[in-house]
Amino acid sequence: MAVSAPKSTYRITLLPGDGIGPEISAATVRALEAAGSKFDIAFDISEGLIGGAAIDATGSPWPDETLESCRGADSILLAAIGGPKWDANPRELRPESGLLAMRRDLGLFANLRPAKAVPQLLDASSLKREVIEGVDLMVVRELTGDVYFGEPKGTRREEGTTVAFNNMIYSEPEIERIARVAFDVARQRGKKVCSIDKANVLDVSQLWRDVVTRVRDDEATDIELSHMYVDNAAMQLVRWPKQFDTIVCGNLFGDILSDEASMLVGSLGMLPSASLGDPANPGVFEPIHGSAPDIAGQDIANPLAMILSAAMMCRYDLKHPALADALEAAVEKVLDSGLRTKDIIDPDDPDFSLVGCDEMGRAVAGAL
Repeated sequence: MAVSAPKSTYRITLLPGDGIGPEISAATVRALEAAGSKFDIAFDISEGLIGGAAIDATGSPWPDETLESCRGADSILLAAIGGPKWDANPRELRPESGLLAMRRDLGLFANLRPAKAVPQLLDASSLKREVIEGVDLMVVRELTGDVYFGEPKGTRREEGTTVAFNNMIYSEPEIERIARVAFDVARQRGKKVCSIDKANVLDVSQLWRDVVTRVRDDEATDIELSHMYVDNAAMQLVRWPKQFDTIVCGNLFGDILSDEASMLVGSLGMLPSASLGDPANPGVFEPIHGSAPDIAGQDIANPLAMILSAAMMCRYDLKHPALADALEAAVEKVLDSGLRTKDIIDPDDPDFSLVGCDEMGRAVAGAL
């Protein structure tokens, strides 16, 4: 279960998954335990199976044992799942089915994806330095509704041609709960929320705007709320991203905008994320990158996104912001020292030193 106040020992379910997952998991655990020692905090870590590794071992991408371990934990750390080995499996026996089942069983309806410019990596972005320097925003995306789940959906034949349809559907309770998450997140940041919709043409977006406004007026008067149409938001993210603090949006718009925001940073190897649900249940914290099976076992993966995901876990699930701050500061200190994994190094700059996954994890732990 998620916790409401800091304590001395936390139960963590670790899901290393597939590909580079076990490598970045080991580096992250080392850094997390080093951070915990600074605050006299211990972590009781239990590993579980998910994805392809679970299919190979149990025949299921989401075994019952893993579900029970997750339900009994204070929080969950997930590395990465998937790979070509399982691509030809029936859909119910693919690694991604385990991920969807986890979201369903744990009630994970809110996805948090930060995009924070890393000073040491500004030149890695495709945007100009003056545009991205100082960017620090959070996209809060509703995860279980919208056109991806709206019913009815499908295809049918009409007058000799095929018609496909998906329904963009949201109810008041679905919008209320994601709005509350966004306002809670904003309280830990700059107390500004921009809600994204297309209320000028979509009835569902008008409901979205009305409900978000009502929740703010009734429950979050300390938060500054603005609204923006999704097409304008897509443009503003690359024009002037520093205007945003916390962005809240539905599933479809959030899927698109969170990927766009990730490009502000310049490397997927630096981006954490969180999936949250009922405050009484644990959240899942994971890097946004994939399992990278082509480099698995070569000790060249970048563990920093997962380490930063552990920092998000400390901040949002364990309610220990000082622990999160320590992890994030250690990552910055290591980058300041010039250490780089293969994905973020400039091979022409002699001030950088190439290190592997294990050494980068040890460096972060050492910085703590």
